[in-house]
Amino acid sequence: MNTLKKIQNKETGVLILRISIGILVLFHGIANMNSNYSFIKSVLKGVGIPEFIAYAVFIGEIVAPILIVIGYRTRLASIILAFNMLAAILMAHITDVFSLNQFGGWAIELQALYLFGTISILLIGAGKYAVSSKSNWD
Repeated sequence: MNTLKKIQNKETGVLILRISIGILVLFHGIANMNSNYSFIKSVLKGVGIPEFIAYAVFIGEIVAPILIVIGYRTRLASIILAFNMLAAILMAHITDVFSLNQFGGWAIELQALYLFGTISILLIGAGKYAVSSKSNWD
């Protein structure tokens, strides 16, 4: 029983959440970067937004996740990533919001997990295991 209580640690949970959300989004961002943001450029072009805005995704999918993982300016990085995910849902996945995938799950469950996970990090902050000291913006 004492071992279980030692394992139950909010700070470790926050660290795991930060690392998992941050690294998973970072992998997605690296894939987009390697394709020179071609899919994002096509989506932006389709809604009448200049293609060069696609490079702002670099901040949301590369810089922000790295900051979240290391725990520096975590809340600010979480706002950026949450906005990025919301924009992705609204521009690229809006037709899937009320749909199920072939397995019966929500069609945008991955995007929603990133969005709500990031909002959770925004609300709870970086936690104890972070590069920056406690502040209003972690």
